[in-house]
Amino acid sequence: MKLTCLPEKLGEGLATVGRAVSSKSTLPVLSNVLLQTEGGRLKLAATNLELAVSCWVGARVDEEGAITLPARLLIDYVGLLNPGEPLELALKGKKAHLTCGRFEANISGIDAEDFPPIPTVSGGTSLSLRAPALKEAIQQVVFAAAQDDSRPVLAGVLLVAKEGKLTLAAADGFRLAVRKLDLADLGGESAGEPLDLSTIVPARTLAEVARGLSDDDEERVEVATTPDRNQILFRHKGAEIVSRLIEGQFPDYDRIIPKDAKTRVTLQTADFLRATKAAQVFARDNSMIVRLQLVPPEGDASIELGKVTITSTSAEIGDNTGDVDASVEGEAQHVAFNGRCLRDALEALDTQNTYLEVTGPASPGILRPADGPNGYLHVIMPMHVAR
Repeated sequence: MKLTCLPEKLGEGLATVGRAVSSKSTLPVLSNVLLQTEGGRLKLAATNLELAVSCWVGARVDEEGAITLPARLLIDYVGLLNPGEPLELALKGKKAHLTCGRFEANISGIDAEDFPPIPTVSGGTSLSLRAPALKEAIQQVVFAAAQDDSRPVLAGVLLVAKEGKLTLAAADGFRLAVRKLDLADLGGESAGEPLDLSTIVPARTLAEVARGLSDDDEERVEVATTPDRNQILFRHKGAEIVSRLIEGQFPDYDRIIPKDAKTRVTLQTADFLRATKAAQVFARDNSMIVRLQLVPPEGDASIELGKVTITSTSAEIGDNTGDVDASVEGEAQHVAFNGRCLRDALEALDTQNTYLEVTGPASPGILRPADGPNGYLHVIMPMHVAR
């Protein structure tokens, strides 16, 4: 293999695939990135056997070939080279010889034949979507997935495309995030049979997909599965992400969504978020408990505003109280939530105003956007505390 490319372009490609590199595997080749000439370009790929990321870098290819090189070393070294100066890469046995300006290096690699094959995804459901809309939907739910694999289905995001709707849902036992969109709003175009897709995608995979998507409304992302639906592909802007899917039954989340709230509050998202962040500072040493007191107006609700008082207490540090003006309809309420979960939910609500719906201190609370299409909801389980 012999080729020439720009170090900054190679660095961008390495950054794209580098997050899929395995850091704990006993297989040395999984700590490497594959470099392979393909179609007059340089293909980069990395995998941890559950997630595989590939991208292509423009290059002048003089000789075809392939090699795997240590990902961390290559990323660090290429990042130090001068942008704009041609980087020449040539194989000498199992070593790659790199020359860029006044820099020269030899890096030992592993044969490309030892690199695990990237699964081919075709023959199943296929869907093309507008990238910015999918990116937003992913970002609004993916953080609510479980961080560990004790219950594998909760470490994933339920993805359902059916009857003209796309639904993404994630839950970790303490909260639930659901985003529903019309496929027409996503510019959805399906191929093959009538669209009927329901699968659980690892949350890490979707986070990686969202990270690579742009806000360009013209950009599209292709989503495809294998016929047996054990692998999924996301293809966009010269990059491909292939991931295994999670087997199992996602919980019936509709059962935990309260149907009739006794109190409904409308308040400015930014003010609510700021007060929540302030309370969270004091809640760190007290199990992240943040208390909300919902106070209706004393007089005419059409003239006066109520308020939401956000408090937190730490026996060792102190306490904090913050008031936020709000439209409070219904009964006065006292409820406690996990401050981190409340903050995450508010940060996902990219709207000026928020609805907070509460049934009682032992029931889940619901957050919804008060502006624009109401296709998002976030359910937070209550924390049981003494008043």
